[in-house]
Amino acid sequence: MREIILDTETTGLDPDAGHKLVEVAAIELVNHLPTGRKFQRYLRPDRDIAPEAQAVHGLTAAFLADKPVFAEVVAELLEFLGDARLIIHNAEFDLKFLNAEFKALGFPALPLARAIDTVQMARRKFPGAPASLDALCQRFSINNAHRTLHGALLDAELLSEVYLELIGGRQSHLSLEVEASAPGVAAGSGIQVNVRARPGRTPRLDAASEAELAAHAALLAKLKNPLWSN
Repeated sequence: MREIILDTETTGLDPDAGHKLVEVAAIELVNHLPTGRKFQRYLRPDRDIAPEAQAVHGLTAAFLADKPVFAEVVAELLEFLGDARLIIHNAEFDLKFLNAEFKALGFPALPLARAIDTVQMARRKFPGAPASLDALCQRFSINNAHRTLHGALLDAELLSEVYLELIGGRQSHLSLEVEASAPGVAAGSGIQVNVRARPGRTPRLDAASEAELAAHAALLAKLKNPLWSN
């Protein structure tokens, strides 16, 4: 099962007010675990960055001046996303910005129904508790000491660990491993079983020996009207 952890950084809070993306990052998961494939791009917004947004992610107009605009990376981003399910912390916010960029370029929007919102997951699992990424890292003992500023790729990496804990932790991936050569397992089935060899036991003879028959007869002779004699 392929999923994509997705995160963005922006110039402000509202794309309807003209704010734009300044970073987008995505991490590929297969069966809930990172594969090592990542997508990350800084983006030139061609507009000012709100001071409160810059205080969050630390990205400046000078740093972004030589970075590509969204139109230059959109095809590569869409190819990386494919048709995978999206895992996003506060999905409505990120998708609103992405879809504003897609719309401006004539691309179809990403439906909210395609995303799993980990904020909502956390609120259902821990009602009344803080659901920020930092709070969830602390809850699950995930080291985020290096997160002095927000960053789309760093946040996506942390979210991949948080998401795994929200769905049950690594225990949810425990499975029996069986070797394909085991009896009853079809070759190419993808199932592996470890079969432990055991030493064989000497076959036991079913027929009684002459000595055993004699001992049995002697025992019957001591019994009064034994059943075996009827």
